Amino acid sequence: MNQQASALVTAADISRLAGVTRATVSNWRRRHPDFPAPAGGTDTSPTYDLDAVRAWLSARGQLPEATTLDQFRTALRARSRDGEQALHLLLAVLATAGLGRKEREALPELCDDALLRWARSAAEDGAQDVPGTEDAAYGPEAAGPLRALLRCVATEGAEAATDVLAERLMEDTGSTGTHRTPRPLADLMTRLLTGSAGAFPASVLDPACGTGSLLAAAASAGATALHGQDVLVGQAAQAAVRLRLRAPQAVISVRTGDSLRADAFRGLTADAVLCNPPYGVRDWGHDELAYDQRWAYGVPPKGEPELAWAQHCLAHLTPRGLAVLLMPPAVAERTAGRRIRAQLVRDGALRAIVSLPQGAATPLHIGLHLWILERPEPQAEAPATVLLVDAAAETRDLNWDTVNDTVLSAWRPYLDDQESFTGTPGVAAAMPVTDLLDEAVDLTPARRIRTVSRQALRPALLARQASELYDQLRQGATDLVGLSTDGNWPPADDRPRDWRTATVADLLRGGALRLLHTAPPGRRTRSGQPQPRPEAEPATRPTLTAADVFEDRPATGAEADLPTGGARPLVQASDVLLTEILRVGRTAVARVVESGEGGCFLGPHLLLFRPDQRRLDPWFLAGFLAAEQNVNAAATGTSLVRVDPRRLRVPLLPLTEQQRYGAAFRRLHALRTAARRADRAADEVSRLLRTGLTGGALLPDDHESA
Repeated sequence: MNQQASALVTAADISRLAGVTRATVSNWRRRHPDFPAPAGGTDTSPTYDLDAVRAWLSARGQLPEATTLDQFRTALRARSRDGEQALHLLLAVLATAGLGRKEREALPELCDDALLRWARSAAEDGAQDVPGTEDAAYGPEAAGPLRALLRCVATEGAEAATDVLAERLMEDTGSTGTHRTPRPLADLMTRLLTGSAGAFPASVLDPACGTGSLLAAAASAGATALHGQDVLVGQAAQAAVRLRLRAPQAVISVRTGDSLRADAFRGLTADAVLCNPPYGVRDWGHDELAYDQRWAYGVPPKGEPELAWAQHCLAHLTPRGLAVLLMPPAVAERTAGRRIRAQLVRDGALRAIVSLPQGAATPLHIGLHLWILERPEPQAEAPATVLLVDAAAETRDLNWDTVNDTVLSAWRPYLDDQESFTGTPGVAAAMPVTDLLDEAVDLTPARRIRTVSRQALRPALLARQASELYDQLRQGATDLVGLSTDGNWPPADDRPRDWRTATVADLLRGGALRLLHTAPPGRRTRSGQPQPRPEAEPATRPTLTAADVFEDRPATGAEADLPTGGARPLVQASDVLLTEILRVGRTAVARVVESGEGGCFLGPHLLLFRPDQRRLDPWFLAGFLAAEQNVNAAATGTSLVRVDPRRLRVPLLPLTEQQRYGAAFRRLHALRTAARRADRAADEVSRLLRTGLTGGALLPDDHESA
């Protein structure tokens, strides 16, 4: 009881507990004098007594039924700022994940002494595999959090429990500047290591592995030996646990320490390297590492730490091995690094640079670059060109399907036969090394590609493409006009209608809905039930992606877009699809699967609601699930927002009235889709014509000069 009374929570914890946004919590604090007073923290970051907060929320009807995730978070709060306990509990996650279902469900029912004995035994077995847990101890105070952890693993899965521990570790280490590599970007970086033959490197190193996002993507692609190092103990421990959960059969070695100053894998050469190095860290060891043997391409200036990481990665590659690094764009142009850039180009170590759209990874307002490096084979002739790809030129908003297609459709043909590679005007070009080795050695793709020779433009092809795009634009405009006629949208009464609503969690319990989503191996649904798997999963089935839902198009993804061994639901007609992850400022998109569109796999980051059509109209459900105020109330996160589907609310209306609303939502969806298609066609035709006119491949239309 005393432990519970001393539990303190932040405003972010309260927002998760109540299922509201941080802004709502701030409003409560300002507008309600009876809101609990701060019990700790600072003026800018106060903390509150958990029991007082729960009592206040309960009195106002704002306290949803606590899930095992919420209960686990609460149990961790019982010991203020005890990050060491969260670190040690990672061992229990790993041990629990290896148990059978019955054993896993029986553990939380043990008495405290028996539970702690099990935890100590598990720690002895696993401490050597998880950095920072060598002295793991489980005293009597650990029984409560341990029991909550085990219940969370049993219902939500081991990875969900690891995410909660990661939140706690992040708070107590103060590592607010660390960021995961987003899954779509990690997948793209991994796919760049695979040639057209399809063979994936067996051993992969990440010298700044964080929580293991890139290595996990490599494991999914087929890597069998995974090596990682991170300067933060908590990050390295998470990486070790996540990798063992994701790839239990792989050889995994995760170490702590600064890879530049204290390389834990000195002497190791891997088949490939993936790395998202820290940006702009001037204190990277310039003075003490001035004579390091890794600087084969020049001693990195103090202000160029990223070029130190690039050479560190090259030093750990086997000959002809590839490394893919995520870099800030300034590395391609800063004056201080031009000599090292020139040497990388001259020796054939730099094979490609890809510019990404803004929002691909933190910092979201900057278009980052991917550098593809190759360790030259001794005595081999250096390549005559470097591939430059401007993936940002192909999409105004971040669309991972477009980015993947743009990058891979250039990289793989170039890798197979760089001499016959022709590129794509304005997007990708194989730049001669002699052209790049000028005074500035500026390797920014957009600047170099715009200066590509006009001989690459084909006038007849551009003219035919322009004609086809004009046809698409005219058809899109016709569809849009047809859907834009005035409709009869009568006002409600003097006040907006006030509905009685139910949460999706309530509808799931009542059998009115089923909720499915693609999950990694062993992951359970939020309701605690295992994800259903289809009886047959032929490799020829396409995968419906989040971009497909947003663009309202048929499935364009491949089976490779799905996690290996995870749940793979099949989409059916009348299913309601909702995008699960959003960027700040973007709204959620929902659509209903039409007849004839079913049979494909459900891709990642999509939520599938399967309604009982005797009780719920699909388009009615789609319209209210995607309502902006509904999504905001059920969303968590800052730069990337994730929707908690259980907290979404749906009005309780008779089926006949649902169908009226459903018809209206279906019409609005068609209007939005037509507008996007017309806008895309206009953008594509104007870009192509501008390229043709400025490149001398097309002449102005006669009526333009009349």
